[in-house]
This record gives sequence, C-alpha cells and structure tokens, in this order.
Amino acid sequence: MAEQNQLNMGVASQSQISMADSTNNTPTNSNDASIDTEETRKRKEMDPRSPVWQHFEKMFENGVLVKAKCLHCKQNYAANTTRNGTSGLRQHLTNRCKVYKPPPVAPGIQKLLNIQSNSSSIEAWKFEQEVARRALVEMIILDELPFSFVEKEGFKKFMSKVQPLFRIPSRRTITRDSYEVYGELRIDLKKSLREIQPRICLTTDTWTSVQRINYMCLTAHFIDRDWVLHKRILNFCSITSHKGEHLAECISNCLLDWNLDNVFTVTIDNASSNDVAILELSKKLDMWGTNMMDGKHLHVRCMAHILNLIVQDGLKEIGPSIKRVRHMVKYVRSSSTKTRNFLKCVEMQKIECDKMLSLDVPTGWNSTYVMLDTAEKFEKAFERFDLYDGNFNYFLATDVCEDGTIAGSIQNEDWTNVRNVTKFLEKFYELTLKVSGSRYVTCNVHFEDICELDAYLKVCMTSDDVDLSKMATGMKEKFKKYWGTPEKMNKMLFIASVLDPRNKFVYVSFALEELLGEEKGKIVNNEVEAYLKKLFAIYVSKYAKGSKNQSSSSDLSDSSTCGLSQNVKTNSLRTKFYMKKQKEDSGSLGVKSELDRYLLEDQEPESEDFDILIWWKVNSPRFPVLSQLARDVLAIPMSSVASECAFSTGGRILDPFRSSLTPKCVQCLICVQDWLRQETKPICVEESLEFLEKIELEMTNSGRSSSIVDL
Repeated sequence: MAEQNQLNMGVASQSQISMADSTNNTPTNSNDASIDTEETRKRKEMDPRSPVWQHFEKMFENGVLVKAKCLHCKQNYAANTTRNGTSGLRQHLTNRCKVYKPPPVAPGIQKLLNIQSNSSSIEAWKFEQEVARRALVEMIILDELPFSFVEKEGFKKFMSKVQPLFRIPSRRTITRDSYEVYGELRIDLKKSLREIQPRICLTTDTWTSVQRINYMCLTAHFIDRDWVLHKRILNFCSITSHKGEHLAECISNCLLDWNLDNVFTVTIDNASSNDVAILELSKKLDMWGTNMMDGKHLHVRCMAHILNLIVQDGLKEIGPSIKRVRHMVKYVRSSSTKTRNFLKCVEMQKIECDKMLSLDVPTGWNSTYVMLDTAEKFEKAFERFDLYDGNFNYFLATDVCEDGTIAGSIQNEDWTNVRNVTKFLEKFYELTLKVSGSRYVTCNVHFEDICELDAYLKVCMTSDDVDLSKMATGMKEKFKKYWGTPEKMNKMLFIASVLDPRNKFVYVSFALEELLGEEKGKIVNNEVEAYLKKLFAIYVSKYAKGSKNQSSSSDLSDSSTCGLSQNVKTNSLRTKFYMKKQKEDSGSLGVKSELDRYLLEDQEPESEDFDILIWWKVNSPRFPVLSQLARDVLAIPMSSVASECAFSTGGRILDPFRSSLTPKCVQCLICVQDWLRQETKPICVEESLEFLEKIELEMTNSGRSSSIVDL
C-alpha cells in the first residue's frame, strides 16, 4: 500500500506539473525548443545510479528508455524513467525472478534491501543488535572516542533517527565489550602466529604518559606465507624501570605470553640500557635454544635515531641562526592578531606558499628542518613585518631563550645559513622518512643508503662554503662512530643487500671498498660471505630435514660409491678426490648449490616499480630454502618508529581528560586499534601442498645434478 500511495502521489505530482504548464500563458520563442533539444543531445549520458541496472539490460525506442530486460530470466519490464522508475525492477529481483536468488533472510523477518554504495551491490539485510553493538565498539576504538560518547545527547538523538531499534549500551557495557574484542582478536592473532611460525623481528621503545606511568611498546614484524609484510603491536604494558635487565625481563615475559621464541632481530635505539637489554635477552634465547648464530645479529640499531644524533651534532654549527628563526616563528604564532598581520605581509609581497609557519621541537631535528624550510620561503614577509608590528624587533632584542641567551635580530648571513642548511638536510630528511616506513621492506636498501650518505658527506666536506664544510666534517666524525667501523655494524645490513636480486655480492663488495677502502672492504666482504653461508647452513638443516632430498642424496652417494669401488684399482686418485669432496659437502650438495646458483645468476635490472617481495614470491620455488632465509631477513625494520608511533596514539588516548584509564585498558585500546587497522588483508597461514612439493622436487633435482657434476 505504501508503494501504491507513493506511486499515486508521483502521478498526482506529474498531473499538477502538467496543469501548471498548460495554464502558463507566458509566450515562448519558437527557437527555444530547438535550442533545448540541441543541448540535450550534447549532454553526456549519466551512469546509472541504481545498482539494479547490474541485473537488467536497457531497451530504447527513439532514444527513450522504455523497457528493461532481466539478465537472469529474460523477462521484460516497463522502465520509463518518468513513469515507472526502478521500484518494479527491485521487486522482480527480490520476489518474482525464478533464476536470481537473493541472499537468504532469517524467517519471520521482513526483507530489506541494503544497497552498498562502495560496491554497488544489493543484499538482504536485517537489524541485529549484537552486530550493531560490535560495530559501535570498533568505531569508538578506531576513532579514539571516550567510552562516555555513547551517553551523549547528540549521539542518542542521532541513533533515534537512524535506527530506533538499536538499544544504546552504557559506557560500562562498552568497556566490557572492548575487553572482549581484545580477547577475540588476540586469540586469532596468536593462532595465526602459531600456524605460520615465522621468525619475528621486534621493535621496542619506552614512553612516559601524562599519568607519569612508564610504558613499553613491543611490535612484531614478519612476512607471511603469501609474502605480505605485517606489523602488529604485541604489548603496550607498564614498566617500573628503564634498566636493561628489567626491559629484557618484560620482553621475554611478553614473548612467553604469546608463545613466541623465534626472535630474529630486535631494532632499538642507542641508549646504553638497551645494549644491556639485548644482551640479557640473548641469554634468554640461549636458554630457549632459539638464539640463531649466538645472537650476533640480534641487535639492530635504529637508523632514524642515528640520523638524529648525526644531524643534531651538525646543527650546532649554525645554532644562533636557528635560534633567531625559531624566535621569529614563535612570536608570529603567539597570537591570532600577529598571525593575521603576518599574512598581510605575505599577501603584500605576493608570496605563494601553501604551508604556514610551524614551530619546531628542538630535540627533533626533522621538525627543525620543516621549520627552517618553511620560514625561508617567507623571508621577504619577515623583513616587512616590523612595519605592522612595532614590538617585533623589540621582542627579538630582549626576549631570553631557554639557554639564558638573547637571540637578537636576524641578519642576512642568517638567511644564507638557513638556505644552505635546508638544502643540505633535505637528503637526511628524505632518508628518515624512507626508513621510518613499516608497510614496506626497508632493510634491503639500508646499506646502499649508508654508502650514499657517506659519499654525500665527503662532497659537502670539500664545499667552498666554510660553514657547510665545517658542519659536514663534524657529521662525518659522528657517522664514523656508528657506520665507520664494520665490527660494530650488524652483518644483516649487508646480507639484506645481498638478498636484493638487483645487488647481490657484485654491488656489496664494490660498496664496501668505497666505504672502507679496498683492503678493509675485501676483508669485510669475505666475513659477510662466510656469515651468510653459515647462516644458510642452519636453514638447510631446518627446512631440508626429512625431505626427499636427504634420502635421494644419500642414495645417489651410496650407488656412486658402489660404482667407483668396482674401478678403484684403475682410478684410485679419482676415488680419493670424490670421497674428499663428499666429506666437505656433508651430504647437502643439492641444497648448498642453491645459494651459489642465486649468486651466480645475473642481477635484476633497476626499475622504479621493482617489488622485492613479489620477486621472491615468484622465485621461491627455484630457491625454496634460500627464500625462507630471505623472508626472515627482509622483515627486519631499520627503525623503531613503528613502536614510537604507538606513543602518539597513547598520548591522544591518555589525554588530561582520560588520565584515569588503567594500564590494562590502555593496552587493550592501543592493541585493538592497531589490529583493526592492519587487517586490510588476512594473514596467510596455510602452507600449500603445491609449494611443499615444489620444494622437495627442486631439492631432489639439485641433489642429482650436483652429484652428476661431482662424478
């Protein structure tokens, strides 16, 4: 009846419009009709708005839509846009079509159509209180809303209009639901990690909240069976001390709680307490029997933190110029009136810049770079600002800085320093952004970035600009402290570059000689090659154990020895050579040649859209064991920014108005938010039978071919 009433109202409206047109006595121009027709012809045909047209074919007569044919049952329906609309077509799909079957709806519930705007699909829908409540909990966690949001008058009024059937829960119910969601997602993630059994690469950092409670964030990075890089926050827990022993105990307790003991690396900043923490954690892994290579590559130093130390050391050379710019920006941003006056100067000088002045955090050089880079573009506006604000120069000449000195007015040489330093620091800024990503692999280009940075500093040291040369020289000394001595560098930095098919040892050996000198570079290159082979042997023992390769290789060896024993009198020297080589290879001829085969192949050409994970995914059947090693190595993050980002979330959740949240509740909110945002693609935990068969076949064929070569 409702649809019939709407139809009658539509007909009545059309009749009223027609009557209004017929009673209109305004004279019309005879050319108007032709003009309208011409414009109508030129008008671009609009895409159909209703998703029902995915199921019907339009039928036209003289350019006018008259009918629509169902693509499922081929029945025709009137479909004139003015008289009929799409209501009858919807009813046909849901009730009359004998071929098309809409999704089932629970019995006794009135059928409703839910049109998904993002996918333009039609599906049957019914209201469910529990589903809506779960969606509300996820919204509150994702959007960092307070639990009391559900008790606000505005939200209650909104829901009464959108869905009156929804019973709005209380803040206590939402709190309990949040814990339940945390428990469910935690169990699912735990199950995925147990099934995939990856080598976990960790990042960790500490933070002090507004409650004066110390928190530690522990984040896991790994690559799943489908070669997709994942990042998951495991714990965001309170700690009582920043001492290394206590941090190691908290990390190990977290790993035990998650049933994770296969830790590959830990990326952490350069605090001395962190060195102690990694040493103690290595001892724990030794007790568990999972510490690979005696923990020699366990500690990865955060590159972003090292870059910060290097740049902060160089910025000391132009400290006075930075201080003056900081004070000018501080004055302009101190009130809305001063900002408006400054914008008048910008408009008068015809400066076109989308950015606005931003004050830096002195301990974060990247924010200092952004401040200087933006301020330099408004140099002419600052020169005229004193005409609009008489207190500007007085403020610069009298205001005392945090270090007890007076900044003073800015000079021309200060602007020269600012321009030079922003151009110089641009490379460092871009590199920091590059290594701070957690959605893509960063370790494969880390060594290359270090070498490029070293070459860049060498060029700047020979610059004619005295200040720039002095700055680069100081930064070079700091650079040597962390990356100038290969004994302090984690060998995984080199191995990750070797596992990039565009580099291999061809590039690594060349870059080591450029970085350390020819003689020392060759020594380090040999050490890296020996370390890689030793590491690969561990993966051979793990992933080749129990496979057909072992039995096939031993069978071939026995039969070959039998054949040679019959000719031992005529070819005893050849027999001795074979026995010696067989002993050296220790029965892993086929697997051992896999690494050699990879290194001997030509390098992949450079390409802007090269994806190293896709390359290894495609080539993993050819390198079944080496790809397992690559999957663990390429998951290593080069910075601890992934854990530091959680502190920004923690700062928003634990604001002064929500400081009463318990540490357990904070961990629940931060972890669930991270897990919900990360699950754009499910973790692949199934090891396909086809992949296992390819591994066994590849290793078996390699073993046979190597045995034949040795014979």
